[in-house]
Amino acid sequence: MAETLTFNMDAVLQRLLEECYSLLAALPLFLLALIVVAVFWLLGSWLARRQMLDRVARRNPFLRELTRTTVRWVISLIGVLIALEIMDATALVGAVLGTAGVMGVALGFAFKSTMENYLAGILMSLRQPFSPKDHVVIDGNEGIVVALTSRATILMTLDGNHLRLPNALVFSSVMLNYTRNPSRRFGFDVGIGVNEDLVRAQQIGIDVLSTLEGVMDAPPPRTYITALGDSNVQIRYQAWVDQRSHDFASVKSEGIRLVKLALEAAGMDMPEPIYRVQLSERGAASSPGATPSATSAQTRTLAAVDTRVQADLEEQIAADQRSRGSEDLLDPGAPKE
Repeated sequence: MAETLTFNMDAVLQRLLEECYSLLAALPLFLLALIVVAVFWLLGSWLARRQMLDRVARRNPFLRELTRTTVRWVISLIGVLIALEIMDATALVGAVLGTAGVMGVALGFAFKSTMENYLAGILMSLRQPFSPKDHVVIDGNEGIVVALTSRATILMTLDGNHLRLPNALVFSSVMLNYTRNPSRRFGFDVGIGVNEDLVRAQQIGIDVLSTLEGVMDAPPPRTYITALGDSNVQIRYQAWVDQRSHDFASVKSEGIRLVKLALEAAGMDMPEPIYRVQLSERGAASSPGATPSATSAQTRTLAAVDTRVQADLEEQIAADQRSRGSEDLLDPGAPKE
C-alpha cells in the first residue's frame, strides 16, 4: 500500500521563526561589529593623512600614496577581524582567507604583466635609473625621458614622437644614458694616401680639433692609425664634447668638415674609391642640353657654425609635462643607481 506524502507547514514556520529569533538576538552584536569596522576605517583614514607618512616618502609621490593606501587598508582589515570575532564568526575568517588566496593566485596569472609593470615602477621610483630629460637608449629605443608613471616610462624620440615603454621592460633591459656623464667622445675615420706623411696628417687634425668651439681641452683630441687599406691608410680622429654647453652632433659635424678642409689645404691626398665603368652603345641618343665640361673650384669657408646646445625638444617636453594629469615619479634629487 503506497504511503501518502504530506507537507508539514507547521515545521517550516517553526524553523523560520527560530531563524528570525536568532537574527534578532544577533542584531546588537552585528551593529556593534559595524561600529567597530567604521571606527577602524576612520582610524586608518586619519593615520593615512598624518605628516609622519609624508616624511617617510616625501620625495616620492608614488610611494607616498602607496604607503597611505596600505596603512588605511591594514587598519580596516584589523577592524574586520575584530568584528568577526565579536560575532563569533572566526570560522568564516578561514574561509575568507582561503577564498582570497585562490582569487589572488587567479588574479596573479590574469594580471601578470600589469603587476610586473607596477612593481617595476615601484622599484624604479625608489632607485631611479634616470632623471627627467635624460637622453637614453633602452632596449634599442632612443629618446628623451619625459615622465615615469606607475606602469610605463614615457620617452620623446628625437623626431618628437611619444614612446611608451612598459616599466618591466625598462627595468630588465640594458640602458644607455648619454646624459649621466656630460663628457662624450666622438670619432670619425679619414682615408689618407699611402705615400703621405701620416704623422703630419695626424697633427693637422689634432690642431684643428683643439681650436674647435665645443671640444674639451681635457681629455685632449687624439688620433690613431686604425687600418691599412689597398689605396689609403685609415686615421681615426677623436675628441670630447661637454654636452651641457654644446650639441654633440653639431660639434662632430663641424669637426669632420674642418678636418677635411685642413687636410685638403695642406695638400694631403685623400684617395677616392676607383670603379670600373663599362659603357655599351645601344643607339644614337641626342643630348637635351650642353653639360659643362668642368666645374669651378669649390669655395671653401671656415665660417663659424653654432655648436651650442639645441633646444628643439625642450619646449615640447615641457609642454607635455605641464599637461600631464598625474604626478611624475621622477625626482632630480632622488638617489640614482
